[in-house]
Amino acid sequence: MHLAAFMRPASIHTGAWRYPGAWPDANFNFAHMRELIGKLEAARFDAFFMADHLAVLNMPIAALKRSHTVTSFEPFTLLSALAAVTEKIGLVATGSTSFDAPYHVARRFASLDHISGGRAGWNIVTTANPDAALNFGYDSQMDHDDRYLRAREFYDVVTGLWDSFADDAFVRDVAAGVYVDPARMHTLDHHGASFDVHGPLNIARPVQGWPVIFQAGASEAGRKLAAETAEVIFASEGSLETCKAFRADMHARMRAIGRDVTELKVLPAAFVVVGDTVEDAQAKRAKLDSLVHYDSGIGTLNERLNFDVSGYDPDGPLPIADIPETNASKTGQARILDLARSQKLTIRQLAERAGSYYGLSFVGTPVTIADEMERWVREDASDGFTIMFPWLPGGLDDFTTRVVPELQRRGLFRREYEGSTLREHLGLKRPANRFFTA
Repeated sequence: MHLAAFMRPASIHTGAWRYPGAWPDANFNFAHMRELIGKLEAARFDAFFMADHLAVLNMPIAALKRSHTVTSFEPFTLLSALAAVTEKIGLVATGSTSFDAPYHVARRFASLDHISGGRAGWNIVTTANPDAALNFGYDSQMDHDDRYLRAREFYDVVTGLWDSFADDAFVRDVAAGVYVDPARMHTLDHHGASFDVHGPLNIARPVQGWPVIFQAGASEAGRKLAAETAEVIFASEGSLETCKAFRADMHARMRAIGRDVTELKVLPAAFVVVGDTVEDAQAKRAKLDSLVHYDSGIGTLNERLNFDVSGYDPDGPLPIADIPETNASKTGQARILDLARSQKLTIRQLAERAGSYYGLSFVGTPVTIADEMERWVREDASDGFTIMFPWLPGGLDDFTTRVVPELQRRGLFRREYEGSTLREHLGLKRPANRFFTA
């Protein structure tokens, strides 16, 4: 079983910073982050995973003033600092393909991979928040499917730049005065629909060949991109059966284009609350959910829908007929609409779900949680999980000191790291250089 920790925001739950004993500033305190990643490495987690936002989330001021995610570290800066105080745990950051240049992204991840000794991972995103476009000189967001076409070409350019040098290009022959062999350097000279990039990258090939490629899209365009490029999918499926179907679909798509399915790990997001008894865990979850202010919930709901429903009767139904198809996250909007239809939830109830966490949750004792996790892996629904902690540091401590030992006792999770790179942790091959033989 593989375990990644979702750490930006430090907790996805909007009430997390208000929970008794929680660090209110966990999301923006380096000393806290350093302590947390140390605990995760001691528990032998595969990776520390950072999402990213290129704008303050598009929510009303009433919700904004209650958000613990308004201020967050820039991922590369934080992960570079954390690389210096860790030795084994993987370091995964989101890098947008809509509002950055491939050369920038290639340099940053190559640098992080070298600084960390081969522990970097790139989470490819197209950026769903429409307000981000306004921060980069655009009047509106690019069309959803066009964003994914750009992302596919972006991936080709970045990985091509990572292959600019053969692994043995830097000879550093002091006696002969030769530092690099020009014959082992490749100029990319890419010309495509979205990018013209000459190359080569001015950084040696990453330690891992390429940093590990993560992807989280669940729309049709997102699944196509993931099937062609991803090595790890941060999935958002909410049940065992839907995740089994998702994983099977991804494998079928990979086989259809000639990819080996062992090249992909599916790690669905799992929100975990641990208690001494099931009832104790449920009480903790209820306490946490009670700390979600309606302003926060409605703000998150509006963001997921990409439509403002705050003017409608909160105790009435969601005005589904009034909500246009989004150009932001189509999957996120669809899940809310499906929830409204299937459970006949009011706007207030949907806001409560949105402000807490309505995806996959394991709420119970270390034994019952391990039982569920084992079932998911045994039944081929997932290869592990991306753990979301309910509050910090208590929720993380509960998982690392109570659930992880139970998984280890069952032989489901490592007791020691067997390698030093993220690829080795995940059992992924080092990619060959497309331009040079060994």
